[in-house]
Amino acid sequence: MTDDDTVGEGQSASDDDASVDPLEAAGVDPVVPADAPAGDFPDDEAVRTFLRAIAEDVRGDDTESAQLAAILYRVSDLYDPAESTSPTEIYLNVRHIMRITAQGGLER
Repeated sequence: MTDDDTVGEGQSASDDDASVDPLEAAGVDPVVPADAPAGDFPDDEAVRTFLRAIAEDVRGDDTESAQLAAILYRVSDLYDPAESTSPTEIYLNVRHIMRITAQGGLER
């Protein structure tokens, strides 16, 4: 299908693709309930070190690698008593990053 092929009346395929929320398309619920549990993550140096090592391994020059590394590092913060985060905060941050990426970046 090309950009000239119509999807619906007055709408091209590229217009339709731009309006699709990638999280909705993936079947991910884009709303975090207000009563979602914060979780209780114990101080676990082994898990924290493991996640941060993986983050360092996957970090690369491309945007996707850097984003994945940042997410892994954030998840490792759950196991660090010096950090204050929750699964909900991480989810919302990742959702925000995914939406910005889908829009083509911050400078659109």
